[in-house]
Amino acid sequence: MKISDILQKKKTLSFEIYPPKKDSKDIDQIFKTIDRLALLKPDFMSVTYGALGNNTKNTVEIASYIKNKANIEALAHLTGGPSSFLDIDNILNLLNENKLDNILALRGDKPLDSNIEYLKYFNHASDLLTYIKNKDYDFCLAGACYPEGHNECNSLYEDLLNLKIKQDMGASFFITQIFFDNDYFYRLLREARKMGITIPIIPGIMPLVNSKQILNTIKMTGCSIPLSLRTMIERFQNDKEAMRQIGINYSITQIIDLLANDVDGIHLYVMNNAVVAEEIINGISHVLAKVMQ
Repeated sequence: MKISDILQKKKTLSFEIYPPKKDSKDIDQIFKTIDRLALLKPDFMSVTYGALGNNTKNTVEIASYIKNKANIEALAHLTGGPSSFLDIDNILNLLNENKLDNILALRGDKPLDSNIEYLKYFNHASDLLTYIKNKDYDFCLAGACYPEGHNECNSLYEDLLNLKIKQDMGASFFITQIFFDNDYFYRLLREARKMGITIPIIPGIMPLVNSKQILNTIKMTGCSIPLSLRTMIERFQNDKEAMRQIGINYSITQIIDLLANDVDGIHLYVMNNAVVAEEIINGISHVLAKVMQ
């Protein structure tokens, strides 16, 4: 089923997982994580794609497991930056063979330590969207967006122009990069609607449950940390259990506020941690029961 069809009927709950960095027995552990997450009854799960395209096989295999074994809709990430036309053709064929209906089309960020040629075929995510749309498939296509604006854009307005192009090129919904200040998401949504961007925009939330994760997240995404959260982190950063509680409870507060403001869904970047997902979902169970209808 296409996720766009689900979004026409209800708000969605979804989780994001990532494949092992190398082909290994770790994939069996991910299957166990998927089975556990499936018990929380998400509408779909997304599977990330390696920045250099080295997770392709695992991405398809994991997405197929989600769809065909766990009976949950899968959203497979597809990164154009390091890929050739032939690479994309091969992946699209694999996705189609595995009866996977949904693709999140990304340009991808060039790894700082990479020497491979990047952006030779797909300079923008919209180029990849256009390429897929012109193929003889019927995928539901999604795109990414950035509540604080993409770091390569000079302004939010410039970023929104690019977002509008993604919609025009076939994206049927967006999922945001992580953020910790909901006001950035509300500004994005408000300005996007003014620009004629009409498709659903699903906020992406990541629970920061340890100090190392926080540092990596800030480095990778450049997203800002609100003063209230920063104060908590600075006070308790060396207390593992305290940090876990802070991360989970802060995410719960974010999500409840977003749902109270009638967002299109919630996408949780759970980092393959089913226990954290369970705690968050249990913490908002009554709210979800009220709004996810």
